Amino acid sequence: MEKKSKKKAPQESLATEDRKKTHVGDIVRRLRKSRHLSVRTLADKCGFSPSFISQVELRQASPSIASTERIASALGVTLGEFFRTTSPSHAAVIRADARPVVESEWSRARIEAIGPISEDSQLEPMVITLESGGASGSRPYVRRAEQLAVVLQGTVELTLEENTYSLKRGDAACIPSDIHHCWRNTSRKPAQVLIVTAHRHL
Repeated sequence: MEKKSKKKAPQESLATEDRKKTHVGDIVRRLRKSRHLSVRTLADKCGFSPSFISQVELRQASPSIASTERIASALGVTLGEFFRTTSPSHAAVIRADARPVVESEWSRARIEAIGPISEDSQLEPMVITLESGGASGSRPYVRRAEQLAVVLQGTVELTLEENTYSLKRGDAACIPSDIHHCWRNTSRKPAQVLIVTAHRHL
């Protein structure tokens, strides 16, 4: 019986992870259609070309974290609310192998939701894993919400306006709303950051 249990557990964990992983393009297409927006209208609202939006929806392009947030904003949602469209949850406990996941090939990043994903949630907690050379965007960008970040693993660079800080495991940073910022992993190892964003309705 013990042997069967040991063989079965990894399969269940892997299946759960695969089921929770969603491509950004699938979410964008679902939200765009639910809002009755054409590809061109959405492109105009977020400042991208229609061809780029089409490539994202067809999984031919993977936008950076910053670009994903621009698209989300044009659709009237936050990055955290992206997860709610794929896996709404009111659970107080979210297991490590059951976290909804969105990946960004451009940013070389993996974004995981680690808190309740519902309309009543006042905070949006996420864990972002940046591979070596990964970055949230090509340049600093603005997010219209306050954030608290804690480095869980590795070393990252955080740019706030004109200043750049090197943060290691255990270091924390407060990012005010409307401040240009950008995350980069310039080390040779993966880095992981816990980011908690104040919900837009606070």
